[in-house]
Amino acid sequence: MPTSRFLLTCAAVLAGMIPITGALAQDDLTKVPEVPNDYQPGTTAWDEPDFRGTWPIDHLNGLPFQRTPEQGNRVFLTDEEYAERQSRIDQLAGRYQAEDSEDRIGQGHWVEMGVGSRRTSLLTVPANGRLPEMTEEGKRQSAAMRSSWRNGQSFDWVTDFDSWDRCITRGIPASMMPMMYNNGLRIFQSPGLVAIQMEMIHETRIIPTDGRAPVPTQIQNWLGESRGHWEDKNTLVVETTNFKPGPSATNIVTSGSPPSNDTPMSEQAKLVERFTMTGPDTIIYESLYTDPVIFTAPWGTQLEWQRDDDYEFFEYACHEGNVQLRNYIT
Repeated sequence: MPTSRFLLTCAAVLAGMIPITGALAQDDLTKVPEVPNDYQPGTTAWDEPDFRGTWPIDHLNGLPFQRTPEQGNRVFLTDEEYAERQSRIDQLAGRYQAEDSEDRIGQGHWVEMGVGSRRTSLLTVPANGRLPEMTEEGKRQSAAMRSSWRNGQSFDWVTDFDSWDRCITRGIPASMMPMMYNNGLRIFQSPGLVAIQMEMIHETRIIPTDGRAPVPTQIQNWLGESRGHWEDKNTLVVETTNFKPGPSATNIVTSGSPPSNDTPMSEQAKLVERFTMTGPDTIIYESLYTDPVIFTAPWGTQLEWQRDDDYEFFEYACHEGNVQLRNYIT
């Protein structure tokens, strides 16, 4: 289905999928400006919008995935809440210098702090900024999940670890969200193709934009199978299906997410993303995730990307000598 019709069909759900840019409307913390659509980026040699570059989302680390129930439909923090968040971030950011002064390395060197967003949550769909309830089947599959992120669990074999523990994948949509470290994203382009390299586990999403047909549903991948197209000379629209289902296929773990890896994925999962360039160094990223087997309703996020072509990717030595799973078990 063309994305324009898909968005119209989901209009009620997408009512909350609005950008978090521009001046804060202090008189109504539930309203924000629409996604700017007037910027025209440069084009590649083959006449497609040029999104190439490095777009780390480390500045969003610390922005909760979902809101507290008390925040209701507020997209923005109050001044008092924002001051409290900024104070906490400043305190945590000071751990790096404190550890240096004590000639030691700890969480201060490991965790990359954000910059104190006024947003209440990454989630903008539903309107309350919280994950919808799981279906009964979703709850059943969730209860069967195994992961080092879950408390009170023993480790007897490799199946007691999820795909992230085993350095296979963090999965998507999780990989498109900030984590406490390794938040680099890079976009490469060639005629009819967009590639998004992710610093975490060094995976690369391959997104054809040449109109090719989707692969059969029997072919399933950890990152799914993506197809993209360009809209309005400034927006890349991507639809991803064919996810590898199972109890260890994705991991939403990020600041403010559910406390353990408890999000299974079914064969019916679908992710629709919109990448809109709003300036030479800014992209608004929107997502809408549906999985009717697992969730009772769709949910979606919105992130502000910032270009930083000086950001460096370093080796992701996840396995560390292939000893960690054995260490957990023994």
